[in-house]
Amino acid sequence: MFGLLPRWRTLGPITLDLFHRDARRGARWLSLHPREFGVLWRLADNPGERVTRGQLLKDVWRISHEPETNSVEVHVSRLRAKLAAADCETLIQTAPEGGYRIVNHTPFMFAQTPTQADALDNYLRDLDWHEGEKVKASQF
Repeated sequence: MFGLLPRWRTLGPITLDLFHRDARRGARWLSLHPREFGVLWRLADNPGERVTRGQLLKDVWRISHEPETNSVEVHVSRLRAKLAAADCETLIQTAPEGGYRIVNHTPFMFAQTPTQADALDNYLRDLDWHEGEKVKASQF
């Protein structure tokens, strides 16, 4: 609706939450660094498609040149370690031609709602905002 970004993205058992700028598995948050979250969110834009180092620098770091730093690789490494702690170590794959991609394991992997939403998520999803007033979505 109106070209807005979704609040949640589901990657297998991992749920990305744009509001919290973090990811969780069930009720356990991964405590992602803002750039780690940015990398994961950017890779989830086009599941299965390669995202180059240059594209990550442009979209996540907001720079158009390639600095002589290994910051992208360090952030991806830390992100992979946090995903491994959540039993999702194979979610990010290094592309042979360079860059990274989200591995698509199942056709339903990228649903827009979390599979194990907590009570607050369910409450927020059940509300709809209409002309500045809270209105239950079922009233429409």
